[in-house]
Amino acid sequence: MSRNSRPKQFLNLGGERSLFQSTLLRCQTELFHVRPIVVGANDHRFLIAEDLAQLELDADIILEPVPRNSCAAIIAGCLQAIDRDEDAIVLVLAADHAIKDEIGFNQTIERALEAANQGHLITFGINPDYPSTGYGYILPDRSSAIDAGYVVSRFVEKPDVGLAEQYINDGCLWNSGNFMFRADVFLNEAKLYVPEILEAVSKAHRQKKADLDFLRLDEAAFKDAPSISVDYAIMEKTEKAVVFPATHDWSDIGTWNSVWRNLPKDENDNASLGDVLIQGGNNNFVHSRDRLTTLLGVDDTIVIVTRDVVFVGDQSQSEQIKQLVDKLKEEGRAEADMALQVYRPWGNYEQLDKGDGYQVKRIVIKPGGVLSLQKHQHRAEHWVVVQGTPEITIDDIVQTLKPNQSIYIPLGSVHRLANRTEEIVVLIEVQTGDYLGEDDIIRLEDEYNRSSQT
Repeated sequence: MSRNSRPKQFLNLGGERSLFQSTLLRCQTELFHVRPIVVGANDHRFLIAEDLAQLELDADIILEPVPRNSCAAIIAGCLQAIDRDEDAIVLVLAADHAIKDEIGFNQTIERALEAANQGHLITFGINPDYPSTGYGYILPDRSSAIDAGYVVSRFVEKPDVGLAEQYINDGCLWNSGNFMFRADVFLNEAKLYVPEILEAVSKAHRQKKADLDFLRLDEAAFKDAPSISVDYAIMEKTEKAVVFPATHDWSDIGTWNSVWRNLPKDENDNASLGDVLIQGGNNNFVHSRDRLTTLLGVDDTIVIVTRDVVFVGDQSQSEQIKQLVDKLKEEGRAEADMALQVYRPWGNYEQLDKGDGYQVKRIVIKPGGVLSLQKHQHRAEHWVVVQGTPEITIDDIVQTLKPNQSIYIPLGSVHRLANRTEEIVVLIEVQTGDYLGEDDIIRLEDEYNRSSQT
């Protein structure tokens, strides 16, 4: 379900909101600044903006032109925070973690504030409830207390089951990958341990440019930053690291097994999302929103059904799914990268069918959404209006269609779709031609400053 075009932080995995939205809502108490800082990939900028808009939240959205791992991203966020307040304390949260106990979360943060203000780099540890091989561990020095936290004795990599059990017996905590510190203190540690990253990101931030609702870091400068996680770059080296045991639940939702652990279950420990029937089985998880999926007499099984992919796996092998996806990518399978439903700044489209020489899509245009003025070299299009009243431009003719009306866009015609109303517009698009790729778009005008197919 998590594809490069729409990764897991933008998915709803059993809650009312996406994981990213839940992270934002978790930070709406008086402890936090009303305007969060979001650092994300350029390719996901409209997903970020749409999730924020649905919550009616404003944010500083900083776009990374290329991926450079967590250290560079956190430095960029800290530089932005200091632009607002030179004494800023920054809470760094991954956007794809699940926490149900929001009161406990806020209590954990509040307990750590004084230590952060005193100049400690705080990481939050989770009391483990099973020997996970998917998480890193932190060993606290319980003889060196800092308020309600402890000096970090050492960080430990993801172990096998035997080592995980030993780490738990030794009093280790799961490494949540979430941090809190004064922004200036963190940047000073970056200057000490990774000056080349700090220099590159600082230059990229100084030369950033506003683009619609986004702040674009300078690409040439940002590319010079080495790609390394904040754990390796700073947290494992600094003498200022302190771990605070969290008093709330936590999961990084890194596997389907972790999704299963976070969902309500029946009397046989089965969990499901969607149209599912499980009979005579235990410890199963089924996710199937598009069609009825049934299990009979099987145990410890994960079944994920989407319209283009079916995954079946053993609960105990849940953490091996990355190797499966890597193999799909090696084989060039589009399913590893592109979701059937693709989000754009004007709305979204969903592939319904595809065959030799044709493709069918469902297009949804939100109120005020305007597609680019464009043309195609290899395909013609037929549009059928299902809902709403879209404005349609074909060459020099502008007209409005109503539900059940249709129109034909010949190959090479300059055309545009727009929704000038307060209601959504839904169309069915049938493409025909010798090539139907998304890169067969020549943009002539675009309200969202897009130069590519994004």
